[in-house]
Amino acid sequence: MAEQEAAPSITIAPNGPYIVQGGVSVSRRGGEPLQGEETRYALCRCGGSETKPFCDGTHASNGFSDA
Repeated sequence: MAEQEAAPSITIAPNGPYIVQGGVSVSRRGGEPLQGEETRYALCRCGGSETKPFCDGTHASNGFSDA
């Protein structure tokens, strides 16, 4: 039996990234995909990631607060 994919969702991690799951794709402005077949990934909210739009954990050291 095939594993059922999670419903598309975006969760905001406290003082951290947006967690995207459920087969949502991320593309460049022209439509070129940025990500392969990932079903879960994290998007930067702090602005400090070196791998934008994806989170690289910089929020943990740059003092980012979502307050």
